[in-house]
Amino acid sequence: MAYDVPDDKRRTRLSKLLSSYGERMQFSVFLIDLTRASLMLLTDQLEELMDRDDDAILICDLGTSREANQHSIRYLGRQAKLPQPQSFIV
Repeated sequence: MAYDVPDDKRRTRLSKLLSSYGERMQFSVFLIDLTRASLMLLTDQLEELMDRDDDAILICDLGTSREANQHSIRYLGRQAKLPQPQSFIV
């Protein structure tokens, strides 16, 4: 997810929300690994926080975290550490 939010207060709230879901990759870019249900919840929360006339939020589906690590993300210059895919035992 990436965002462009001109208002400092809204931008801070949005950043805190996204930080609770994933990893900050750059100042306004987050890498978040979500289920469909979690994405719907996050989208609802973002829409409540944002001003639809002034703010822009970009959501890009890079596939699973394993696929994103191997194929979808390319860095030039200083690289951020990508989160590792997690395994869950049920």
